[in-house]
Amino acid sequence: MIYTSGSTGRPTGVAIEHHSPVTLLDWAATLFTAEELSGVLASTSICFDLSIFELFLPLSCGGTVLLVEDALALVTLPGADEVTLINTVPSAMAELVRLRAVPQSVRTVNLAGEALAKTLVEEVYRTARVERVYNLYGPSEATTYSTWSRVEQGMEGKVKIGVPVSGTQAYVLDRWMKPVVEGGYGEIYLGGEGLARGYLQRAVETAERFVPHPFSEESGRRLYRTGDVGRWSRGGELEYVGRVDEQVKLRGYRIELGEVEAVLREQPAIAEAVVIVRSEAEGIEQRIVAYLVMEEEERGMTTSELRQRLKERLPEYMIPSAFVMLDELPLTPNGKVNRRALPSPEGLRPGLKTDYVAPQTEVERKIAAIWHEILQVKEVGIHDNFFDLGGHSLLMVRVHSKIQETFETKISIVELFKSPTVSALAQRLTRQESRQTSAEQIHERARKQREAISAQQRLMAPKR
Repeated sequence: MIYTSGSTGRPTGVAIEHHSPVTLLDWAATLFTAEELSGVLASTSICFDLSIFELFLPLSCGGTVLLVEDALALVTLPGADEVTLINTVPSAMAELVRLRAVPQSVRTVNLAGEALAKTLVEEVYRTARVERVYNLYGPSEATTYSTWSRVEQGMEGKVKIGVPVSGTQAYVLDRWMKPVVEGGYGEIYLGGEGLARGYLQRAVETAERFVPHPFSEESGRRLYRTGDVGRWSRGGELEYVGRVDEQVKLRGYRIELGEVEAVLREQPAIAEAVVIVRSEAEGIEQRIVAYLVMEEEERGMTTSELRQRLKERLPEYMIPSAFVMLDELPLTPNGKVNRRALPSPEGLRPGLKTDYVAPQTEVERKIAAIWHEILQVKEVGIHDNFFDLGGHSLLMVRVHSKIQETFETKISIVELFKSPTVSALAQRLTRQESRQTSAEQIHERARKQREAISAQQRLMAPKR
């Protein structure tokens, strides 16, 4: 019995038959050498699937297993210099790299369980004497690893999850269970010797996720629906994009959150990135929020600079409304990112190019109050850009309505876009009010002059 870790840390039992891990180990023994397996760090709970590789592969090949409570225990492990292979999730590996705790004896690093950023791969190669980095992909329901890819130092393009391991089939299918074209997005399905019987005492969930194999002539064959979105590259490797349930629709646009995460992870300044959609309260519009762990030397990067970089790769509607900088991402007991523990961005002031300058005039204070209400940002400075604070065109429409209501004036929404800071908008409103006052004074003087003319004079006045 193996347990899925899940995104919340609440495991679900998966019934695995003995032949499935045996098939996995047979494949692994052809890829990994005796030297690599001479000292394998075993940091995963025996309840979870990574432990199958960490425990049984080295022991079946004459290697040594170094047991630790978790991967970060490597920092204080007395026999750390005996470790030759680390098998863990990218989040934990990133922390080991940050702590400079990767022993010089390590030659191979296996990373699985989360999307792998190219920047982390480069750091792993630079930090230690690592010769090989593998990106491994697979759910517990297909016995640990289903696809694999060796990630070379200095590689071009996105990190792929690779090709199926021996005895496994991988498909990218559309909603009608038909293969998508090369480069097209679809859901990843897995088949072969690694498939589990199903979920422990969960017949309905088993039937939903383990479906009849449409391409097999052998009766009873099944495929597992991973819930992951992927595509085939031109080189014949699988590319992981995100989760099916991470596809969201905001402001009429369909957005793959995994695609946004991938672009963020490609930025050299970013060590780790997680993107979610959240709304802080009922009635408050949902928005894209990015949680980032920055590289040590890039901690001073502003939200404005980051947003500008993303504009080169993503359309405006896919750029996160809020960026939350963290020292580290919260993890589940199994080392994966705990998305439910990510803090709320409500009230946080993002790092901007400009320092905070409080509103000085009554007009500035009223505008700042409107932005605070609509953007849910605690502090709004007079030089802050509306869009850098997380604003977008639909929110600007709401601001437009509030501005006209508060100041009892008519102003075009185009003028608001031309004045994206509190200071600029306040100046525009003040000038408009001044012109309006002058016009009213002229009309008032003309009215009084007309009233001063006698009725007889009005009768005798030439008509125009």
